[in-house]
Amino acid sequence: MIKFARLVVPAIAVLALMACGKQPVDEEKTAELIQPVGRVEMAGAASASTPEAGGAPKSGEEIVQTVCTACHGAGLLNSPKIGDKAAWGPRIAQGVETLYKSALEGKNAMPARGGNPALSDAEIKSAVDYLVKQAK
Repeated sequence: MIKFARLVVPAIAVLALMACGKQPVDEEKTAELIQPVGRVEMAGAASASTPEAGGAPKSGEEIVQTVCTACHGAGLLNSPKIGDKAAWGPRIAQGVETLYKSALEGKNAMPARGGNPALSDAEIKSAVDYLVKQAK
């Protein structure tokens, strides 16, 4: 009897698993189920899908206050705090072009352009210049 059970139970399990895989795939239902439920936008940052209208470029100080302070104000994610000479010193020593590149392209946890794709290269460089000035 035990020998019979050792053969029958696995056979039933295999048949049950085979029966489960026979359901037709509904492509529309699958696409509906995997749709994103939302998107994340950083506070103070313009959406990539709705760029800011022309207008005058923002000052470095204004950009730092509206975009950069979120992390650099408190030193979040190991970012150098605004005005912290010890933290900024080694970065400034690498040269302003290196700082521009990091701000434009992103570095470590910092997203490119501080997470605001609507900012121009000149605005980003102005913000970097402001941060460097605060640390000197």
